[in-house]
Amino acid sequence: MKASEIRSRFLDFYKDRGHEVVSSGAVIPHGDPTLMFTNAGMNQFKDVFLGREQRSYSRATSVQKCIRAGGKHNDLENVGLTARHQTFFEMLGNFSFGDYFKRDAITWAWELLIEVYGFDPERLHATVFEDDAEAHGLWLDQIGLPVERLHRLGAKDNFWSMGDTGPCGPCSEIFFDRGAEHSCGDGCGIGRCECDRFIEFYNLVFMQFDQAADGTRTDLPAPSVDTGMGLERVVMLLQEKASNYDTDLLLPVIDEVAELSGAPYQAGEPGVPHRVVADHVRALTASIADGALPSNQGRGYVLRRILRRASRYGRQLGVERPFIHGLVGKVVEILGETYPEMAERREHIERVIRSEEESFNRTLDRGLALFDEVAEAAVEAGRAMISGADAFRLYDTFGFPVDLTQLMARERGLGVDMESYSACLLEAQRVSAGGRAFKPTSLEGHATIDEPTSFVGNDLSVSVDAAVLSATNTELIIDHTPFYAEGGGQ
Repeated sequence: MKASEIRSRFLDFYKDRGHEVVSSGAVIPHGDPTLMFTNAGMNQFKDVFLGREQRSYSRATSVQKCIRAGGKHNDLENVGLTARHQTFFEMLGNFSFGDYFKRDAITWAWELLIEVYGFDPERLHATVFEDDAEAHGLWLDQIGLPVERLHRLGAKDNFWSMGDTGPCGPCSEIFFDRGAEHSCGDGCGIGRCECDRFIEFYNLVFMQFDQAADGTRTDLPAPSVDTGMGLERVVMLLQEKASNYDTDLLLPVIDEVAELSGAPYQAGEPGVPHRVVADHVRALTASIADGALPSNQGRGYVLRRILRRASRYGRQLGVERPFIHGLVGKVVEILGETYPEMAERREHIERVIRSEEESFNRTLDRGLALFDEVAEAAVEAGRAMISGADAFRLYDTFGFPVDLTQLMARERGLGVDMESYSACLLEAQRVSAGGRAFKPTSLEGHATIDEPTSFVGNDLSVSVDAAVLSATNTELIIDHTPFYAEGGGQ
């Protein structure tokens, strides 16, 4: 079953049960300062769960673009190393806003998995929050799940929250048993290990509370349901593949990495660079299509880290030229019909990525050479750490995000002295702030206008038609400009 069919079957199933089909929200959450990226299907319904917003429907279903590469939900370090982690993924979800609750959520999830997707019921397990007697009873009595395949777990595993604040509640997860050949050993089991035998792929969250910043919880206006099923994981299971990367969502991108790099793809550790690059270009394509840009702050810095990690892995494949932008077309080919904004903005995405690649490539080789020097010196001196000063120099001079330095250090069996790195960073910020203190000057003798000039540089325009608002012998004021004057006009 192709990924496209798995998507459509999910939406059709819940549409037939009275759910409104809602388009994916952007991966850049607008109007929600608590989130760096959209990390779950429920993000766009947050105010509905909180009772702040009313909609014309009380049931919804969606396929949501998500990124988990920062903050509480961060899968970046696991990408390419496990069978099932990505920074960008799609989340299938069905939601109830004060309508149905645990009974229907559990019953429909089971019906979807068995009757629509054809999962073998003997290979499915479920978990419930240890204090949730209602959900436990429904799995046993309503579904008939054998007690040996029903597991009570604590809050760490079965109490879900979007972040430190917001809607939360107990949850019930569904696992697929891939068989003993995937076991990690005698201690293998749900709630006891993180190996690739038992794959959690559908999470039913029973929204009951709103959590405040101080940890207190108040009842939501009405009990609700928020579910999420990772598309990449369910595609892997239904296509009977060894990992998410072997499915029709990711393998074509990996094949394109192999084609452009000239390095054949292999499963296991040799294929880590291919998998990382394939994942990272998907995350970059989705986020740039939704309006994000690489920068040195906030989510823009996360994107820059992602791109520079991908560039470094490209070096491991022997690629010394910019090439990641050349993978955008394959991502759009796979996802563009579902997310048309990716197809519409393809050229813009390619241009942004190529510009970043070219910038980083100018210093990448020198930075890698410096890293080799400091790593070898640390080993020869018997030190287990790369100094914070060296890590900061790699960042400040060569543009290496510190997590990239940490990654390369781990590959050498080394750590990074993050305490001294942070001290170096803070000192540099202090000096920089002091050096650029703004000194206001009098406006006497200068032209003035009623409306401010509009800045349009975020769309990467380098030239634009503009109307002249005021002119003197020394000044020209126009109605809009691509130059960011407050930052020096660069």
